[in-house]
Amino acid sequence: MGGEVPACGAWNTIVEQPERSKGTGKGTSVRVGMTRRRACPVTDLTADEEIRFPTGMGELDRVLGGGAVKGSLVLVGGAPGIGKSTLMLQICSKLCEFSKVLYISGEESEHQLKLRAKRLHVESQQLLVLSETNLGDVLEAVNTEQPDVLIVDSIQTLYNDALDAAAGSVSQVKDCTLSLMQVAKGQGITVFVIGHVNKEGSIAGPKVLEHMVDCVLYFEGDQHTSYRILRAAKNRFGATNEIGVFEMRDEGLAEVENPSEMLLSGRPEDAPGTCVTCVMEGVRPVLAELQALVVSSAGGNPRRTSNGFDYNRAAMLLAVLEKRGGLKVSQCDAYLNIVGGLSLDEPAADLAAVIALASSYLDRPVPSDLVAIGEVGLTGELRSVNQLDQRVSEIQRLGFRRCVVPAHRAGTIKAPTGLTVIPARNIGEAIRAALRPAE
Repeated sequence: MGGEVPACGAWNTIVEQPERSKGTGKGTSVRVGMTRRRACPVTDLTADEEIRFPTGMGELDRVLGGGAVKGSLVLVGGAPGIGKSTLMLQICSKLCEFSKVLYISGEESEHQLKLRAKRLHVESQQLLVLSETNLGDVLEAVNTEQPDVLIVDSIQTLYNDALDAAAGSVSQVKDCTLSLMQVAKGQGITVFVIGHVNKEGSIAGPKVLEHMVDCVLYFEGDQHTSYRILRAAKNRFGATNEIGVFEMRDEGLAEVENPSEMLLSGRPEDAPGTCVTCVMEGVRPVLAELQALVVSSAGGNPRRTSNGFDYNRAAMLLAVLEKRGGLKVSQCDAYLNIVGGLSLDEPAADLAAVIALASSYLDRPVPSDLVAIGEVGLTGELRSVNQLDQRVSEIQRLGFRRCVVPAHRAGTIKAPTGLTVIPARNIGEAIRAALRPAE
């Protein structure tokens, strides 16, 4: 072809060439050195058994499904200051007894980390500490030290200098997490990654990390109270409905092995508007106290507030209480609260919520030794819940003497000695039985 080349000024040197295909379809060449993988039957695949090891925190092991899995990537999320770093540093004391741990801190210097480790009584030659935020330097340290466990605090401070985005952005967080996942799977290193949540409750804006990691744990709780709840939102190696309960003390996090006693401590006696229920958190029954306050509304629009209880479900129960229970609560302000920072999303707590609301409206206390379990339907009927025998055993163990349950399940329950099962077909019968004066 003729013409002048603008770059060098030469004439008649332009040669036409076909454009290279960008696709991977028929006619494209495979890159040199790459071998094409072939599909094989699932029966020909080999699968090694999961290698689990304890973390030293029984409540954390419970949420993880029995311990941490070798080569897994675990994301620990929660609000800043909730205690995530404290939890991760505390487990290092046990982990260092049989493994080498590399703790990457992007938020604290080595000196600050030393002071916190001293306060938590974490002292071991097997715990290696590095204050670094550059991903390349972190990966180099991993290759040099060859740790068994890697802890990154936090993923928002880590950055890859090959990207133009700032540290903490979605692209940086996603890229760094992908690199850490390759480290976990390729080298068999158990990786714990700490991630801060924003005001909307998601990690780094969109939840771009949850599908990449093996486990997602959320550390919940009010910073103004001492109790913390660890909940699994995703777990490829176990159940996702387990919780772990901790208490924040001066010397660190302490495990709460019996959360029911903790949640019921300080419960007032003979006070209207409170009722106890039993919910299942994984395989463990937990007793929780529901508090309700129903007062006459000063304005035209009654106020509805719920804390730890689904707002829409609370509104539905108020409507059922008025229509089927005969209580005029539509013109009253209603407040519902779950004591201890626990969030109840199980329908088994419906009956206790209805009884607490009725108790506050009528200003009649519920006997302190009574527990209510059951799902409430729109017609006011009581529906059964699962694992009822296990629930009533826990109720009896904690000293309660009466339990209101759906009538059609009352005959199938093996009531423990000292516990009276009170059957009820609807909310009207349940309210009359619960608000009856104690004998």
